[in-house]
Formats: sequence, C-alpha cells, structure tokens
Amino acid sequence: MYIHNLNPIIFDLGIFSLHWYSLAYLVGIIFGWWYGKKIIFQISQKHNLDLKVSFFDDFITYVIIAVIVGGRLGYVIFYNLSYFLLNPIEIFLIWKGGMSFHGGLIGIIVATFIFSKQKGFNKLILLDVISCVAPVGIFFGRLANFVNGELYGKPTDLPWSVIFPLVDSQERHPSQIYEAILEGFLLFLILNFVIKKLPYIKGRCAALFLIFYSIFRMLAEIFREPDLHIGYIFNLVSMGSLLSIFMFCIGVMMYLRIKQ
Repeated sequence: MYIHNLNPIIFDLGIFSLHWYSLAYLVGIIFGWWYGKKIIFQISQKHNLDLKVSFFDDFITYVIIAVIVGGRLGYVIFYNLSYFLLNPIEIFLIWKGGMSFHGGLIGIIVATFIFSKQKGFNKLILLDVISCVAPVGIFFGRLANFVNGELYGKPTDLPWSVIFPLVDSQERHPSQIYEAILEGFLLFLILNFVIKKLPYIKGRCAALFLIFYSIFRMLAEIFREPDLHIGYIFNLVSMGSLLSIFMFCIGVMMYLRIKQ
C-alpha cells in the first residue's frame, strides 16, 4: 500500500509555476516531433516512397493546436456540458484541468485532414505516424494523472493499492498506472512493431491504434472510478468506455476496408 503525497507542481516562482501535467504534454510533443520525423524517413527509405520529412515540422503545430482545442472541447461536450453552459468563461481556463483524450483524438484527425489537403501529404501516412508516437504522450499523461491524484481507481485490498488522501481514506487501484502501461507502453510496442517489422500498409497503424487503445481503455475502466458528476451511462458503462466502443467500431471498419 502507498499513501499518495505527490505534489502536482514541480516548482512555483510566484509569477510562473510548472506542473507535471504540463511537462507531460511538453515531453510528448517534443518526442512526437522527433520520433515522427524518424518514422517518416524510415518508411520513405524502406518502401521507396517520396516523403518529405520537413512536412512534419509544419504538421506538429497543427497537432499542438488540435490536442489543446480538441481535448478541451471534448471534455466540455462529453463530460460536463451543463456546467460549462452556465459558466462559459471557464472553458478557456485550461490550467484548472479538464481534458478529454477522445476530444484530442478527434482534433488530431480533423487537423490531419486539413493539413493533408493544404500540403498534399497523404493523410493515412500522417495518421499512422501520429498513432505510433501518441502512446508516449499518453504514457506521460497518465503518470501525470497519478501525480495529480486524479482519475483514481476503485477500492481494492491488493498489495499495490494506493490511498489518495484528498479523495478519502480507502485503498484504491492505481488505475492511472494501469492506463500508462496499457495505453502507453504496451500500445507503443505493438504499433512500432507493426510499422517497423511488417510490410507497410497505409492506414493500418491508425486502425490498430483505434482498436487496441479502445480495448486497453475499456479494460482500465473496469478498475477506474467513473466521473462523479456522470456516473455510469444507463447504469452500465462509463463515459470513457462508451466513447471507446464507438472508437473500436470505427477502428475495425477502417481495418477491414484497408485489408480489402
């Protein structure tokens, strides 16, 4: 058992403070920019495709905007719409917390289609690259969730349980760590094996990302407390699981279409 006593703030200078959650976003974006260019170069060399790596420098700006805007709007719409309709100004107060993975994903997909149309770069290749680097950002993001003591798990008596004193005195699943391992580390290994070791098929990694993330997210949701202000939809599934079901179906349809 571990009693959570981590500080979500790395340092505070009064006029400026750095949070672990902000650092997670920063590390994910920097790694994604570097590793994404590396993947594009490898695909280009291995499969004799004429791909300009420099395009990714421009694309990363689109990704940053898409993640922030999509993630925030996703949280507003999917998780707390009634509150933000009464307090619209708080939509812009991102530093107070409240980002949605599924919203960020939708934002990235929209940004990819816009960028591809403007620059003439194949959208499926971009989606494949993003799919291979995204798990790293997810990994650090989930670790930051743990540091913040948010998105905690259900009560348990397992040896690795965690008490979150700001929540209550119950021992709980460290569901944030489960998600970091499944949605981050394991998903990264799977997708990078596919793109590096198997013949390249445009869109396959993107489809597999949707499929495997959904599966891993729904597994993690079994051990995670649902959002208090939402609970279970139809007294059956959490909002995260419901969105992941749709995500899984889209991934399967996309994969079957690619295989045809």
